[in-house]
Amino acid sequence: MRTATRSIMIGSLCGAVVVVALGAYIAKADGTAAAPKPAAAVSQDSVDLTDLQLKSVKVVTATDHEFAVTSAAVGYIDFNQDHTAPVFAPYQGVIKQVFVAAGDTVRKGQALFSIQSPDLVQAESTLIAAAGVLKLTTKTLERAKAMLTTQASSQKDVEQATSDQQTAEGAYKAARDALHIFGKSDSEIDAIASSRHTDGELTVLSPFAGQVTARSAAPGVLAQPGTAPAPITVSDLSSVWMVANVTESDIPKLRLGEPVAVTVDAWGDRQFKGTVTNIAAALDPVAHRVAVRSVIANPDLALHPQMLATFSIQTAAPSHLVSIPDSGVVREGDGTITVFVTKDQHHFTRRVVQLGAEQGGLYPILSGLHAGELVASDGALFISNALALQVGGSASDD
Repeated sequence: MRTATRSIMIGSLCGAVVVVALGAYIAKADGTAAAPKPAAAVSQDSVDLTDLQLKSVKVVTATDHEFAVTSAAVGYIDFNQDHTAPVFAPYQGVIKQVFVAAGDTVRKGQALFSIQSPDLVQAESTLIAAAGVLKLTTKTLERAKAMLTTQASSQKDVEQATSDQQTAEGAYKAARDALHIFGKSDSEIDAIASSRHTDGELTVLSPFAGQVTARSAAPGVLAQPGTAPAPITVSDLSSVWMVANVTESDIPKLRLGEPVAVTVDAWGDRQFKGTVTNIAAALDPVAHRVAVRSVIANPDLALHPQMLATFSIQTAAPSHLVSIPDSGVVREGDGTITVFVTKDQHHFTRRVVQLGAEQGGLYPILSGLHAGELVASDGALFISNALALQVGGSASDD
């Protein structure tokens, strides 16, 4: 009896355990069991940096800065055509000597090339003849005056001799002037008259100081005035033209005499200064752009014709805007522009901003940031990557 009672008690206890276990299983299946405590949510736009990470970050204060209001366009560098001269011989002739090479620097009045000119031979012959006639008429006049004192000639003879001498003198002066036109100096003319020898070699001189930018001259080639190509082209490269193609919408903003800044790829951020000197009267009918010409100072000859260039012209009074260094700007994958703002230089929050055109390493902030706020400059991209890793790690944990 006692044994039966114990068996009944043990059976009851086991049943209770089974019931409890079954109830727990059913509760879990129904979702009524207590869920574990969730982890803290990770911010999608803020990140805290460790002291070690902060060594890679520089924090600056957003400040007001004066930005020029400009309009930009692309174009090219060209020779200053006002200081470029194709040098032709004034008369037809065969080139005898060439004294310069392409790229040479020349001074004003320096010999460029010479030609053998039949016109010069004729002019020299005329001078020799005029000199001989002048010498003869001068002696005749002196003899007539001497004879008049002894009554061996009449006053009429003296007057005739005077007239002949004056005519000869005028012809001689005209012959000398003709040779001056050919570029002969007084000493050279005197030598031709005294030696009574013609050489016919005409030397062509540089009209101004500059560089030989083109040369087609060669000994034996026939040179004719005005027939292209010019034997020698000389350019003064201390100033050049920048020809920009400006959009139609910017035409009302352009003014003659306005200062411009020009940059070229070869010289990075270096700016070359100049002024607008010409705005074309007509637009390109296809591109609807107008050619704007500026004269650019080029004292060290850094600019070369046909360089591609960017033209920037101030079109309004400068404006004051909040600015940050260009290193503090992050371009996100979705196209937005962001900066990282902080108050304690430890906790950084991403903020979307709108930018203006970069000037001198600074970006104007059109919206999204106020003067006096602290932002990351150097290391902003590092913070962006740290935030991306934080968000990505949180997603993988889930």
